[in-house]
Amino acid sequence: MRRLLLISCLFLSVLSCERKELFPEAINKYASDKNRIPDDDPDEVDWAKAVAYVYDPAVIPEIHVTFSQGEWDRLLALYDGNKDTQEYVMCDIDYRKNNEVTTVKKAGIRLKGNTSRRRPYQSGKYRHVHFGIDFRKYVQDKDHSIKGIRKVDLKWFKDDPAYVRELYCYDLFRRYGVWTAINDVYARLWLKIGDADEIYYGVYQMMEHLDRNYLRIRKNQFGWVDGYLWKCGFGAGLQSENATMGLDDDSSTFPYELKTGTEETFPDAQDILKDFIRNLRTLKGDAFNNWIQKHMDVPFLLRTYAVNVAVGMWDDYWNNSNNYYLYFTKGNNYQVWFIPYDYDNTLGTSTNCGVQSDSGRQDPFQWGTTSRPLLTKILQNPVWKLMYKQYLQELCGEGGEFNYFSSYQRIKDWQESIQFYVSNDTGEDMKIYDRPASWSNHSEYRLLDSGTNNFFRVKASVVEGM
Repeated sequence: MRRLLLISCLFLSVLSCERKELFPEAINKYASDKNRIPDDDPDEVDWAKAVAYVYDPAVIPEIHVTFSQGEWDRLLALYDGNKDTQEYVMCDIDYRKNNEVTTVKKAGIRLKGNTSRRRPYQSGKYRHVHFGIDFRKYVQDKDHSIKGIRKVDLKWFKDDPAYVRELYCYDLFRRYGVWTAINDVYARLWLKIGDADEIYYGVYQMMEHLDRNYLRIRKNQFGWVDGYLWKCGFGAGLQSENATMGLDDDSSTFPYELKTGTEETFPDAQDILKDFIRNLRTLKGDAFNNWIQKHMDVPFLLRTYAVNVAVGMWDDYWNNSNNYYLYFTKGNNYQVWFIPYDYDNTLGTSTNCGVQSDSGRQDPFQWGTTSRPLLTKILQNPVWKLMYKQYLQELCGEGGEFNYFSSYQRIKDWQESIQFYVSNDTGEDMKIYDRPASWSNHSEYRLLDSGTNNFFRVKASVVEGM
């Protein structure tokens, strides 16, 4: 107990420090062992330049996708045969940024989404859908990329009339030092089918795809590129090592789906994930604290989760066993990182789910069920609980990145940059409105209005009272 009190006192002594000085050892602490980084990039891409070009917030790129009539018909037939299809069809793509045009012939494109997935053409009307683009699906060479970027995801602003929620959230992660968050920007999308005129699909969110190249871009932080990346969907509560796990094969989905692996490496990846879940489930007290610190950067996880809770992400690991990735290095001394994912239903868009009915006013210490061991057990440690509280207060307090005044200006700037582009040929999502999704159980929340229903102010009040 004396040791714990001493640690708590040391922690309290740094609470008044600037953000950049808080727990510097918690950020990138596994990056120093450069010998663990294999040089397995066949194209030797300068990833920093590639990311700066494609995910440049100062420019809204244009993406023009051309289908033959046959390939468009095949895309529709694939959906009709299986609405969850992950199969690609062939297309040509022009990527236009300022006066520079990059043309990629014979690229791959597919439909994406879970509950949002639908047919892109129905009853004589084109409809917004999510797309995944793989520039190298059919031809693997340097020309089949955008400055080295080989895949992007295009997401329409379903359930977000403000056109800003997910963009805001990923930006906030990055601002707060959570380097595991993906890159994303606005983009404008056109489709051309056969000999018909181009169809303007409007403003989309262009997002970094979570795959091996995501790891390469962050190789200095992870310190290991050839580990195991798991996509964790509904049911991935980290509660049972007997849960269904599978290899991503473009045909099925699993609660735990290995995205970087082969049939030969899958057993090893599965053994590591099972070991992690088993120890999460069984270890207690000091044994748990010592073990989790060996395998995870706990302060970095809490920094990540503070952002998650601040933005009101209720469809997450803690509350709904959903929407995150895990990345494991190899071996008995594996390291694991929690990667945030899918932040469109945030900032006041919510529903009755798990223990929650109001993502703005929910107690941050009771964000989800007690049956989620990763967060529940970590927050049983009073030092880590205090750390989590301080991160939230730093985010939401005066001068914090989640503060209303700072958030207001960023949102206004984003919305003004796209306001003349949202009208589109589908007839859907034609204007920007400051409100949650139509189905949200708290339709009163606003992002820009400074009144009592402003989401940022409500959350700050809750955090202040922790």
